[in-house]
Amino acid sequence: MEDKVLRKLFLGFIQIHILHHAKEEPIYGTWMLEELREHGYSISSGTLYPILHSMDTDGLLTKEEKNVDGKIRKYYTTTYKGNKVLSEAREKAYELFKEIKD
Repeated sequence: MEDKVLRKLFLGFIQIHILHHAKEEPIYGTWMLEELREHGYSISSGTLYPILHSMDTDGLLTKEEKNVDGKIRKYYTTTYKGNKVLSEAREKAYELFKEIKD
């Protein structure tokens, strides 16, 4: 039960993390997996890629396909809507963390 609750919570954090990096520069899945691992998130590509796809479908990210060494790599950047959601999420997270930090 606890694992399921934590997983849901962490998926929200992961989405915020994705929006943060996709706002700074275009990101791609393999890079994002490594970035998340550096922050202690242990997720598989089978989890990450559906998240990226749904964020694209929801209009939070936009996707551009590029040929890299003969393979198509999908790069994601935030949309206007994604930037707005990130801004709101940052405000809410900041308020929450101020309240629960101690």
